[in-house]
Amino acid sequence: MAQSPSIQWFPGHMAKTRRMIESHVKLVDLVVEITDARIPQSSRNPELPKWIGNKKRLIVLNKCDAADPKITAQWLAWYQAQGIPAIAVDAKTGRGMEKFLPKVREILSEEISRREQRGMAGRPLRMMIVGIPNVGKSSFINRAAKERRTRVEDRPGVTVGKQWVSIAKDVELLDTPGVLWPKFEDQAVGERLAFTGAVKDQVMDVELLAIRLLSWLREEYPQLLERFKMTPSDIEGLEDYELLELAGRKRGMLVSGGEVDTLRAATMVLDEYRGGKLGKLSLEIPPQEEQA
Repeated sequence: MAQSPSIQWFPGHMAKTRRMIESHVKLVDLVVEITDARIPQSSRNPELPKWIGNKKRLIVLNKCDAADPKITAQWLAWYQAQGIPAIAVDAKTGRGMEKFLPKVREILSEEISRREQRGMAGRPLRMMIVGIPNVGKSSFINRAAKERRTRVEDRPGVTVGKQWVSIAKDVELLDTPGVLWPKFEDQAVGERLAFTGAVKDQVMDVELLAIRLLSWLREEYPQLLERFKMTPSDIEGLEDYELLELAGRKRGMLVSGGEVDTLRAATMVLDEYRGGKLGKLSLEIPPQEEQA
């Protein structure tokens, strides 16, 4: 298998976002972490638990329409076993969104009861939406808010410019910027993030990334290589880099002399994966050992 590309990403606004989350988490009742259903673990910022402390949380596996439904079900069961509430949705189509507010009220049922007993039933439930880039936070917020997307006036103790969005008569949420972490200790994590577009292609070796994706497809979903007009006999015995050349040749991406335009072919492979043209794919399965 081709060597995994070394992926490091140093977003300059990480410290600013961390400070924002840490300063605002005390104002919310729940942290809603949006992840990519294709890579539920790799799309979680490992720094986040330190920032939010013991605050209640809900994991949302977004883009479930692009993921393998059987594996998504395994992830939901895994999170349940860890005692972490989780739901699967597709914010673009609206699939599963009807589960969101009921799940929020379930998680916060004790807090809701406490407020009712204290005569504070009208006080809105507040949530903070967090997640790395490209997991669909904006789509999720827009779908959750629907026609109720209204800005709530600034509140005392809230940093100027930070406004709450009302998504129900008694539910408000605060969005936060998407942020990656400075160093991927596990290169496979960085690779999966790059496959899905969470890491910009401008900092990547696009050809090597496409080669890695094709190699992974050959191992896990070989039938999907038919999308690139490859048959089992075509790929038998090929080196990983030859898969990219073959994909380009099969699609007619040739330059003078009959050579394959591998950069164009690589871009095509990644674009078609990200566009869902290869079908419902999950890039990782739940850990075999329990861990939160």
